[in-house]
Amino acid sequence: MSKLTKLLFIVSLLLLVLANSLFVITEFERGVKLQFGKLVNNDLQPGLHFKIPFAEQVRIFDGRILTVDAQPDSFFTSEKKRLIVDSYAKWRIQDVGTYYKATGGIESVAQNRLANRVNEGLRNQFGDRTLKEVVSGEREELMTNITRGLNKTVLQNLGMEVVDVRVKRIDLPSEVSNQVYRRMTAERTKEATELRSTGKEQAEKIRASADRERTIELANAYRDSEQLRGQGDAEAAGIYANAFSQDEEFYAFMRSLNAYKSAFANKGDIMLVEPDSDFFKYLKNQDGS
Repeated sequence: MSKLTKLLFIVSLLLLVLANSLFVITEFERGVKLQFGKLVNNDLQPGLHFKIPFAEQVRIFDGRILTVDAQPDSFFTSEKKRLIVDSYAKWRIQDVGTYYKATGGIESVAQNRLANRVNEGLRNQFGDRTLKEVVSGEREELMTNITRGLNKTVLQNLGMEVVDVRVKRIDLPSEVSNQVYRRMTAERTKEATELRSTGKEQAEKIRASADRERTIELANAYRDSEQLRGQGDAEAAGIYANAFSQDEEFYAFMRSLNAYKSAFANKGDIMLVEPDSDFFKYLKNQDGS
């Protein structure tokens, strides 16, 4: 073996040893170091690290916030009503050494154990509350209590921190959902009927008030119009009387001419009057005598 070959072999061996000796922990990761299977460093900080090849082993885990989606489960309220609850939890690794010892660093094992504890916490919280409180009244308080209760045990036993627990959906069992639906429908129908009755009553009151105001307005308008008409007729009669008193003969002549126009407007009309009637006095002479 030549010197060059030996040198290349030594360099390759050094590079192999160096490659197996250096490793990097990013800011998104958490890790532990094992020496012959024994935990020697339970929290590797982000950065470049060194390990003894073949003697030491490194386990790296995701240090970000993860989600565990629990399977829907049945819970009973304080009223002994069964509910189907679908929930999820947000968690992250807090104590890397405890997490590795409890789960072996297997994420699926950690997820299953946390999901079981989430369901257990939900079961306890639901058992202390009524259906109304669970669905609407105390939802936020319920989630806060579950998160606080889980962190008291999960952090110590699993090395995990529960960031948040949320309920995605709450369903009634199929055998009672139809009954509840029918009852809700009946209640809403009753409420709608009451609202319609109230609306009709108010509509009748408004309509009666409007009719009364309309009648009053019409009566006042008729009264005002009659007064104005009477005043107009009185003024017209005064004007006619004044004009008639100034020239009675001319006024009588004009009235006769207007009567002639009306009487002879249609050629087919027949009128029987005596020849010496006053109706034709202005046809005899201009003085009407």
